Amino acid sequence: MTMDEAQGLQPKGHLLLRTVAMPADTNPNGDIFGGWIMAQMDISGGIMAKELAQGRVATIAVNAMKFIRPVKVGDVVACYGTLVRTGTTSLTIHLQTWVKPAWRDPDCGLFQVTEADFVYVAIDEQGKKRPLEKH
Repeated sequence: MTMDEAQGLQPKGHLLLRTVAMPADTNPNGDIFGGWIMAQMDISGGIMAKELAQGRVATIAVNAMKFIRPVKVGDVVACYGTLVRTGTTSLTIHLQTWVKPAWRDPDCGLFQVTEADFVYVAIDEQGKKRPLEKH
């Protein structure tokens, strides 16, 4: 049982992306590069934001990025997202990244490795801000 499971922690939000960390994604220490994790989170959040905005979006901010644990080659990386705020033209999505290190320890459950709030703005075809449609 992982520490996260012992504390009753589970991913929050919608599963947006799953991928495997590969050797090409490592830093000089042999861990997965934090920038690669951040890119996976941005891809995930961008998918969710585009669906919610019903059109093009651009990332404008990443707030309070917190790296909790390292990711290793072969880990299954899963990104989860929750909409936390909708503005006139922007969306804030809280993203969590969790890992299943099944190749190292088949009995090990998911554990959280990072989280952050990503802010996306809805844009038109010319790249200018546009209002979000009301639902």
